Amino acid sequence: MLRALGLVLVGSLGIQTSAAISSGLFGDYGTYGTSAVRMLIAAVLMLVIVRPRLRGRGRREWLGICVYGVAMAAMNLCLYNAIDRIPLGVAVTLDFIGPCAIALLGSRRLREGLCALVAVAGVALISAGPLGYFDLAGYLFALGAAFFFAVYTVGADRIGKASSGLDGVALSVTIAAVVTLPIAVPQLPRIDGPDWWLFTFSAVIGVAIPFSVDTIAGRITSARIIGVLFAVDPALSSLVGFVLLGQAMSPQAIAGIGLVAVAGALIVWFAKQPNPVGAHPLPPE
Repeated sequence: MLRALGLVLVGSLGIQTSAAISSGLFGDYGTYGTSAVRMLIAAVLMLVIVRPRLRGRGRREWLGICVYGVAMAAMNLCLYNAIDRIPLGVAVTLDFIGPCAIALLGSRRLREGLCALVAVAGVALISAGPLGYFDLAGYLFALGAAFFFAVYTVGADRIGKASSGLDGVALSVTIAAVVTLPIAVPQLPRIDGPDWWLFTFSAVIGVAIPFSVDTIAGRITSARIIGVLFAVDPALSSLVGFVLLGQAMSPQAIAGIGLVAVAGALIVWFAKQPNPVGAHPLPPE
């Protein structure tokens, strides 16, 4: 558990820092272009370093790799469009709903339902009133990221436990790069020298390292435990947004973020506990 926590912390800090750095590139390359270029750079680096094998994989394994890769691409595209419209901490908090939904769908007990209501109250605090932060497009993109984050969470568990390990991650990142290649290619001639360094740094700390450590965490624990650990994302994103982007959050929004993070962690934690006699069984992990 502690090893998995350390891995998820490293990955989360990398993703949030990368998002803050990448937001400075949105004006020149757009949210789609920025996300796609960094994914392409990450794929090239991982293919060179990991050198994944292509042969000897069954249809089911390739399907998992492709789904994982598409989820990576879509999650990043949606999240970058969200943080272009709403504060980083708010976007990532809404994104965290994805792993929570995985656990909630696997449970039928009252306490998880109550935790879900607390999470909804947290979202209301974040968005409502004069001290809230609401942008319809930003919220829709963040919730889209949450959906693909749910798929990503399951994928990290399955790819991590597969024999492919980091081979599977490298191939999944490559799939993500291929999916977004039509967006990335037109941007490449426009990138100047300093921005190449920013893109590369963002690709390493925001794609290559986080996706690798999340997959390693998936190897040593379950999707639900990873979902609990992802509760650090809202807090870290708010901190990174404040330090690197100067996004000071209102006390109301901070309280809402805290409610969502705690309620989400409890949903996932309770859902992994053995059900009482007569309750619906949890799906296998």
